[in-house]
Amino acid sequence: MVDKSAANSRSVTSNQAGLHEKLDEIVRTHLQSAFLKPIAQHTQAAFDEVNQRVQAFAGPIILDSCCGVGESTANLAKLHPDALVIGIDKSAHRLDKHDVEYQQQEHGQYLLVRADLNDFWRLAVAAGWQPTHHYLLYPNPWPKAKHVRRRWHGGAVFPYIVKLGGRLEVRSNWSTYVEEFAHALTLAGQPAQAEPYHSDTAITPFERKYWASGQSSTRLVVTLS
Repeated sequence: MVDKSAANSRSVTSNQAGLHEKLDEIVRTHLQSAFLKPIAQHTQAAFDEVNQRVQAFAGPIILDSCCGVGESTANLAKLHPDALVIGIDKSAHRLDKHDVEYQQQEHGQYLLVRADLNDFWRLAVAAGWQPTHHYLLYPNPWPKAKHVRRRWHGGAVFPYIVKLGGRLEVRSNWSTYVEEFAHALTLAGQPAQAEPYHSDTAITPFERKYWASGQSSTRLVVTLS
């Protein structure tokens, strides 16, 4: 059940109506171009450490990108007890909260890593990772039209999300974000559709706050070939 006392989250507001007018141009440019940004040393070191675990693990690998405090990572480990679930976030402040408030040791296997996803996803592709599932739950929507390139589907790293494959699930409380993501995937040859999402159980703090505030969620689920 949703805790109404947590109902303090504002709805997303944007000066953009519908899909961004330059979305097709941006996505096609990134699909046809190489992403040559140098890999940050701290992300390379973090990836190398996690990669040792991945290469030694015989079961499924699941990614929980933009995991925040890692509550979703722990919950996904419960849902997928045979998998190694890897939560990735760039914020040490958010990740540091996990052991205090959200740690779950009774079910599943998971680990958290601080890294820049622009680099981490590229390294995972280069290392041949083949996650069975990839979750992107409530990433920063960057709702201002001028920030479209900061959205994951509008960024240069978008083709690497596609290359990682697996069952991709994206959720947001801003339907336009998911609709744009689905459109970008379709342009990449991976047809996807946005749909309303409802559940009796929230698995992230943001999801809990959004629902308590009366906001709805939109998601896409697609198996990337």
